[in-house]
Amino acid sequence: MLYRLMKYVLLGPLLRLLWPTKVTGLEHIPETGGAILASNHLAVADSFFMPLYVRRRVTFPAKQEYFTEKGLKGRLKKWFFTGVGQFPIDRSGGSAAQAAIDTAIRLLREGRLLGIYPEGTRSPDGRLYKGKTGVARIALEAGVPVIPVAMIGTEHVNPIGSKLWRPRKLEIRFGKPLDFSRYDGLSGDRFVERSITDEIMYALMELSGQEYVDVYAAKAKELLAAEEAGVRPAVPAQPGALDRTRLPETKAG
Repeated sequence: MLYRLMKYVLLGPLLRLLWPTKVTGLEHIPETGGAILASNHLAVADSFFMPLYVRRRVTFPAKQEYFTEKGLKGRLKKWFFTGVGQFPIDRSGGSAAQAAIDTAIRLLREGRLLGIYPEGTRSPDGRLYKGKTGVARIALEAGVPVIPVAMIGTEHVNPIGSKLWRPRKLEIRFGKPLDFSRYDGLSGDRFVERSITDEIMYALMELSGQEYVDVYAAKAKELLAAEEAGVRPAVPAQPGALDRTRLPETKAG
């Protein structure tokens, strides 16, 4: 109920009015059945604008801190994120991360649409970073297609550290579904999961036009946080890191 109220009455109309958005490729989203919407991640705003234009309900894993903060603000955050169907994910690794993966697989098998950011965190500088293999494992275990989604311009709506959103024109591009059924039974194979993840990131790179960096975004943030004297440590772009010729062919529906 809260999800529909926010999307169609309280928040959605305002977002559409202040942030006009060009949307293409919605026909690639299946009308029924589970599927993963794998998106680049430029800003918190991504999780608001992408579901706004998808007819079906989209569920995102949200960092656990949104559900555990103390005080009135924390209770309001927990109420909001729980009400709109998000589920907490512990990013500390180990069994906690596996529990989040298991929840995602269950939701997909129930026929839900699941939004995932393969980079694991927001890009610190607008570039596209190396994807984590959890998205591949979830896709294989659930047996669902992966639809690449390019968010364009959201980093200007709420730049990292900003408190107020700024009106901008945005664009969302939904790509053709990627079918990984040829890998059935190979979940857990690190080489296969890395190949699938790289294939998803290649599709996102082509769809978004972003420069690709073969480093995890979390590591890039560490490097940026360690800056001294205003000089950014070099995080080299590696345009050959996602050479499509080294990846098996993918069926696109």
